[in-house]
Amino acid sequence: MPHSHSPAPLGRVRLARGASPWLLPTVATAAVSLVKARHSGRWATVAVPATALAAGMLWFFRDPEREIAEGRVISPADGVVQSVMPWKDGRTRVAIFMSPLNVHVNRAPLAGTISSVEHVPGGFVPAFNKESENNERVVWHFDTALGDIEMVQIAGAVARRIVPYVPRGCKVEQGDRIGLIRFGSRVDVYLPEGIEAGVEVGQTTTAGVTRLDRD
Repeated sequence: MPHSHSPAPLGRVRLARGASPWLLPTVATAAVSLVKARHSGRWATVAVPATALAAGMLWFFRDPEREIAEGRVISPADGVVQSVMPWKDGRTRVAIFMSPLNVHVNRAPLAGTISSVEHVPGGFVPAFNKESENNERVVWHFDTALGDIEMVQIAGAVARRIVPYVPRGCKVEQGDRIGLIRFGSRVDVYLPEGIEAGVEVGQTTTAGVTRLDRD
């Protein structure tokens, strides 16, 4: 299915949807402390860490434009491939670990229709831990030209909020923004039977750019 993305300047960086509950109070605190610091040395001791935290939040919640790559299945997340594992039903699970320094916005791995979006309660252990299989997560299913494709956003020890952007029944193009995991964590994609993984453990991925399969 061809892309229908409108052209956007690749140098442009916007803020991720869903960032405001964290970002607005932090920026407001930094702004107030900077103003008060002009007249009070005590406020200066607050302004420095508050401004650094606000700058960090702006970096964490960046959402850069991407030139969407060609390929049957592309990475939904920025991060590092944690595992490539054959599954019992013939599919291959590609697990991508997202650190707090990665872009937290996730993108559709294929074009299609979202057939389900399910929130599953669970724990919050570190995403690199095997026990993270039982973490809080959002399970996506896409009805695509390759059939049903499953993608799972998994919360971690720091990331305790997953924010879906699009509902069930919505049509998406490959590389469209579909959700946010605040402060990183893990995203799993299940390649359908017969589709070979084109990435290796330890490889860095870029959402909307890195191809996960190979011809």
